Amino acid sequence: MQIGQLQKDLVKKEGFKMDDVKSFLSFSILDKYIIKKYISTFGFVVLIFTLVACVIDYSEKADAYKQKMVTKKEIFLDYYPNYIPYINMLLFPLYALIAVIFFTSRMAYNSEVISIFNAGVSFRRLMRPYLFGGIVIASIHLLCNHYIVPQGNKARLNFEHKYIATTQDKGKTDNVHMFLDSKTKIYIGYYRKSDTTARDFRIEHYENSELTGIIKAENASWKGYPNKWQLQTVQKRGFNGLKETFQSNISVMDTTLNLTPEDFVRFTNQNEMLTTPELFNEITKLEKRGMGGTKAYEIEVYRRTSEPFTILILTLIGMAIAARKVRGGIGFHLALGIGIGAIFIFLSKFSVTFATQPGIPAILGVWLPNILFSFVAVYLVVNAQK
Repeated sequence: MQIGQLQKDLVKKEGFKMDDVKSFLSFSILDKYIIKKYISTFGFVVLIFTLVACVIDYSEKADAYKQKMVTKKEIFLDYYPNYIPYINMLLFPLYALIAVIFFTSRMAYNSEVISIFNAGVSFRRLMRPYLFGGIVIASIHLLCNHYIVPQGNKARLNFEHKYIATTQDKGKTDNVHMFLDSKTKIYIGYYRKSDTTARDFRIEHYENSELTGIIKAENASWKGYPNKWQLQTVQKRGFNGLKETFQSNISVMDTTLNLTPEDFVRFTNQNEMLTTPELFNEITKLEKRGMGGTKAYEIEVYRRTSEPFTILILTLIGMAIAARKVRGGIGFHLALGIGIGAIFIFLSKFSVTFATQPGIPAILGVWLPNILFSFVAVYLVVNAQK
């Protein structure tokens, strides 16, 4: 796109003044041109990487598909339609960086960037369409991270837990202590997931922090919703000040508890299966029950917000790098951009591990790469070709 020739054509055909032409180009033609380049290149990068990711994933799981006799319908209609959004959302910031570097480097190689500067457009003004394109992509990323992808992850991870990673359930099943609410605590000696039964079952009731009753059962079994449990060989004790009541030899007792078999299931990536409102509910439930393990859920919430913001940072970094015409052209810019992306991904993984450490705020650990790369972005923009 030659800016100077376009100015002459507009003045000749439409009778615009030169100031009007510059304003028109700055807020309309130039913006649309760059945004169109950004979005279309980004879509092309997504398509290429999606194909590569699916081929690699299928080749890794092909043997498991054959051994478990997985049907083609389950693979191509149930699994991959949910796998594709998941893998793409993880790599959206890298896609944005590669897309910006790719089309901006081509513009610089064809002297379009220099022509834009010669037309009176400042570097700061040139950043606007890049940021607008980044905001559009980041908004899509934000919506998908918090709501759409977790819904798909439920089907994807259920598929993987059924056929691929069948031993990832880390839910506690022995010596389980759990608060069901502020007045009820349970203890389970051992819970068997295969038939939803428990041994050495105890329910403790409290009023004003004082123990008022204990129900002990040798065995307990889940009888279905709404949260029905059946206790066998039951003993009941009641406490009212110094008075105590005792009842034994109860063969069977039915009760309702705020407890389900799902409470004994904890997959390592279970937080990915919950939408953000569900994550907050899970955090609240775990805190009330005194079970701990909420930090992984907090990290997931902060990650879903920090990654869309990463797109804006990497957009500015890619623009500042690729806008300068250098020897080596697109190849050099792409190599540099992929290197920056690799460093960012490494820091992101390190920061998540860092955030899991006791005493480290989850939000600080997750946002640390963005904080560091924000300084890099500011430095590159300040020293970019003007």
